[in-house]
Parts: sequence; C-alpha cells; structure tokens
Amino acid sequence: MNNDAIGVFDSGIGGLTAVKELNQLLPNENIIYFGDTARVPYGSRSRETVMKYAQEDIAFLRQHKIKMIIAACGTVSSVVGTGKPVKDMPFTGVILPAAKAACGATRNKKIGVIGTPATIRSGSYAKAIKAIDPKIQVIGNPCPLLVHLVENGYTQRDNKITILAAEEYLAPIKAEGVDTLILGCTHYPVIKDIIGDIMGEGVKLISSGAEAARYAYNCLLEQDMFSDREEKGSNTFYVSDSTELFKENAKSFLGHTVEGDVFSCSLGD
Repeated sequence: MNNDAIGVFDSGIGGLTAVKELNQLLPNENIIYFGDTARVPYGSRSRETVMKYAQEDIAFLRQHKIKMIIAACGTVSSVVGTGKPVKDMPFTGVILPAAKAACGATRNKKIGVIGTPATIRSGSYAKAIKAIDPKIQVIGNPCPLLVHLVENGYTQRDNKITILAAEEYLAPIKAEGVDTLILGCTHYPVIKDIIGDIMGEGVKLISSGAEAARYAYNCLLEQDMFSDREEKGSNTFYVSDSTELFKENAKSFLGHTVEGDVFSCSLGD
C-alpha cells in the first residue's frame, strides 16, 4: 500500500478529464494536479519546447509526495513517445492506453485520430496502433482551434462556431469510414456531443484522458500501490495562471464545481 498522491499534469485544464475518471475509479486516492495554464497550448510548440515544458511540469509535481505521474496531455505524450522520463515511479501518458482501447473497439480496422498539430505530426498514435495490429488503418487530422474554443467556453452542443470548426476537421476522417475515433487531446471529451453528432452513432469515441486513468488504476493494482485510507481522497490543484479562470472553466471538465484547494504557482516554486 502507498498513501502518496497521484500526480497529474497537462498544458492546461484538459487533463481534468483524467482526474474525473480517477476520482470515480479511485475515490480514496489523493490527487495533485498541475495545469500549465500560462503557457497553454503546447500543441503549436516545437518538440524541444514541449520536452522542456514537460520536464519542468514533472519537476514541479515531484516537489510533492507522489507515487505515480500521469502526463494527461496528448502533445506531451506524443513527444515523449515510448520513452519514460521518470524512472523511479510508475509513469504513463495517454497514447498507449488510448491506442489499446481503440484497437479493442474497432470492427472494421479503421481508426481516426484527432489531436493538436504536434500530436498528429508526431505520428505517435499511428505507431502505437500499428505495433498492436499492423492491419489497422489510421487516419489522423490536426484540430488547432478546438483547444482554444474549449478553453474559452465554446462547449455547448449547439454552439455554431465549434460545430463549424469540428465539421471541417472531422470531414476527411468521416469520409474514410472509421468506426472508432480517438479524442487525442484531453480537451475534446468536453465537446464529445458535438463530435458524436458529426461522426454518427456508429462511431465509438475513445477518451484519451479516461483511458489513461484506467491504465493508472491497473498499474497501481498490479504493484499493490493503492491507498489504504478509508476516507475519501482529496484533490489539490496548481495552475500557472489565474485560479479564478481555472475554477470557472474546470466545471466543464469535471462535471461539477471544483472540490479541493486551487493554488497559483510559477514553475520553480
């Protein structure tokens, strides 16, 4: 047993989709979340910059008592790839968990992937999927505007701006007849109703953040690292920009108002 917290980080608030799933799967665990909201989005940055930011995010989390780190960021996960930036504790990104889930879900062996430009450019999802099943066809398309739209609250199912953007991004993927779509950025589940409406009922949507949380559950189970506390665990949030904006926008990701302390910090604190 291990009562240290689970550390989760993201470029902004999208990683809260992983926190939401962790709270449901592991209600007695403490979670420490860092959102680099001052530097979001990572998806338009160079590989070198993303790696630098990721190392700083990990270093911040390691200032606290944690037993595992989840990179709940598609861009960071795609840049890290199969590498493991943390050697002394369990670590996962979102790529492999989502790829495994998608391979298990597809019936016609056609999987779509949407993500930030950096994620799609890396080809990381295609590599992970092909390693599992070389016969699967992977169709990816970058969606550079979606993070900004979600971060700014354009998330209603009938929001015309987000619908138009999503329709344009999804058109080439839909045209290929995929039956499974990986939401390769943890912001995208917030607008899954819009995405689902466009793709149609026959397409299975895979949330990368939720799959990473399930992967973390199994990892901690296998290594006997669950907390043995009987009371409900706590969430503690750190952001590199406004705490008020974080609280306001976090509701869409968590499905409720923020429960837990929210602190503003700068990297190196």
